[in-house]
Amino acid sequence: MSRPSWHDVSAWSGVCRRRRGFGHRAGLRRIRNVVDRAAALGEAPAQWAPVTEGGEYGVQAAIEVYQFRVVLLEIAPPIWRTIQVPGSYSFWDLHVAIQDSMGWLDYHLHSFRMTRPGTNGLVQIGIPDEDAFEGDEPTLPGWDAPIASYFIHPGVAAKYEYDFGDGWEHEVTLEAIRPRKKGLRYPRCLAGERACPPEDSGGVGGYENLVAVMRDPTHEEYVSLLRWLGGDRFAPERFNAKTVKFDHPGKRWDRAFGKIAPRRRHGGPRTRRKG
Repeated sequence: MSRPSWHDVSAWSGVCRRRRGFGHRAGLRRIRNVVDRAAALGEAPAQWAPVTEGGEYGVQAAIEVYQFRVVLLEIAPPIWRTIQVPGSYSFWDLHVAIQDSMGWLDYHLHSFRMTRPGTNGLVQIGIPDEDAFEGDEPTLPGWDAPIASYFIHPGVAAKYEYDFGDGWEHEVTLEAIRPRKKGLRYPRCLAGERACPPEDSGGVGGYENLVAVMRDPTHEEYVSLLRWLGGDRFAPERFNAKTVKFDHPGKRWDRAFGKIAPRRRHGGPRTRRKG
């Protein structure tokens, strides 16, 4: 029997659909099935937990917010967001904030690639893949990597890829590190322009075709694409930062890894993950 691959999840691309109905639930079930099989081999994460509440990064990060500009590449006019997240975030937590601010549905794999601080070497952060080729740089687990240890000053940037099938590449740039303001809830979306492409639309080329077809009701593909979109016309220019809602990264963890991740009681202590 072959060993389960994290890339099995990306094979689900093209089956799920934009709507938060059957497709979204089925995609998450598919991810959990892969995680369950990996857990049996001792390769899946044990639980979600904040990684920077103490130690080297905890004290300073707890009173700071990191402001990022997120730009979806190869599309014009650009699709972009400006977000602020707690300085105590891990890369998993940042991933969730990017997904929610952009409008993705988070049922495909993702990875961050950036220069390791103090070196010229690249580091990849996301969900580890046991099927990586020999000699490849290993993928560091995002839930164990604090953003504060990699985005060390404004101007540092990372490439964030979502859905390895469609290949959506984003540039994530740290714009500022600011004091946390009392009374404000983080993460926050400060600004942005244009709607996120529909999930599984075929990458940049498929997206451009979809936009062109939806502008022409007489196009031969118009009716079929409208049905694929769930009956709603896609409005590529529509975006309102005030309507963005952010999920708690721990709740997202429960949905993705829920069958193996113990639920934390409300109000219970948060401990640094060991191992």
